[in-house]
Amino acid sequence: MAERLVGVKAPDFEMKTALGDGENFGKVSLSDYKGKWLVMFFYPLDFTFVCPTEITGFSSKHEDFSNLNAEILAVSTDSIHSHKAWMGLSPDEGGIGKLKFPVASDITHQVSRDYGVYVEEEGIALRGLFIVDPDGVLKYSVIHDLNVGRSTDEVLRVLRALQTGGLCPLGWDEGDKLL
Repeated sequence: MAERLVGVKAPDFEMKTALGDGENFGKVSLSDYKGKWLVMFFYPLDFTFVCPTEITGFSSKHEDFSNLNAEILAVSTDSIHSHKAWMGLSPDEGGIGKLKFPVASDITHQVSRDYGVYVEEEGIALRGLFIVDPDGVLKYSVIHDLNVGRSTDEVLRVLRALQTGGLCPLGWDEGDKLL
């Protein structure tokens, strides 16, 4: 049985990143997001089929997340060099191009393990997505099968719902009444 994550402090992390400019590297830790919402999503591998649709989809919605005081962080078990190479290619060439957020390397697989998405037999992460509030508390967790991409619109809806602090019924969206 997996350890409960939602409603408790998010597991701490520190990882190297390939910055969204596709040229530079950096580091990121959970504490870097203090005071902001963090939307962190794990994906299995660079240079695959479903992953680029998600990553570029989140990049295209970056402004919507930013308007909600949220930062985006993508994570896989690939190296920062693989991330950089992938960003260095246009989508027509099998790449993802430049992004509006960093892509972190969980090369040790520890962060994937801590968030309960690591597939030991394959050395990759499932499609896990986590929303962490400005105080570092994990508020949302969803894990998909490797074949199913996520919906940025649904993630935005959930983020807005969480930010109300109220009770949001099924299908709640911005402007709807709270319970």
